[in-house]
Amino acid sequence: MPNLHAEVKTSSEILKSGGVILFPTDTFWSIGCDATNKKAVEHLFDFMKNNSKQNVTCLMADDRMLSRYIESLPFAAQSIIEITDTPTTIIYDNPKNLAVNLVSKHNTLATRIPDDEFCYQLSRRINAPIASLIAHFNNKPIPKSFKEIEPSVLKGVDYVVNLHREKKCVKPASIIQIKNNGIVKVIHK
Repeated sequence: MPNLHAEVKTSSEILKSGGVILFPTDTFWSIGCDATNKKAVEHLFDFMKNNSKQNVTCLMADDRMLSRYIESLPFAAQSIIEITDTPTTIIYDNPKNLAVNLVSKHNTLATRIPDDEFCYQLSRRINAPIASLIAHFNNKPIPKSFKEIEPSVLKGVDYVVNLHREKKCVKPASIIQIKNNGIVKVIHK
């Protein structure tokens, strides 16, 4: 049986060395790297053949970590984080302390505090957010389980996490944008 702590330890070593891992999240299987490492982020985009920064979500361990990487957290964000009971990605203005190639041209960043013990422990262990993209190529359907992930994705990463391989993902995260001026926009329910 897979061991959570062993998987966190191995994955953190790969991420700290600039590697890319395939891992389960609270939504879909994702490809991820250390969000503060410019070369790792570049490798992530190159591997996934995806130059669009709008598809990246930075997974944060908790709201304390979030405050280290977002210039100013709008009041509405804390309320949403506290009351939501489903995976919710929030797009913030003015990210900071991240790899420069990760920040969008609009100076925004999509983040999520996942309700997943592995993601929490991994982010805590590397003491940084995890830049993640769903584990699929743009012209292919999003895999709902580990078995549906393309073989080329499995072969192209530095490590495949050995947890939750039987889990089915049925619902993507909701996406909300919160501007610093307090305007809240629901992008995807």
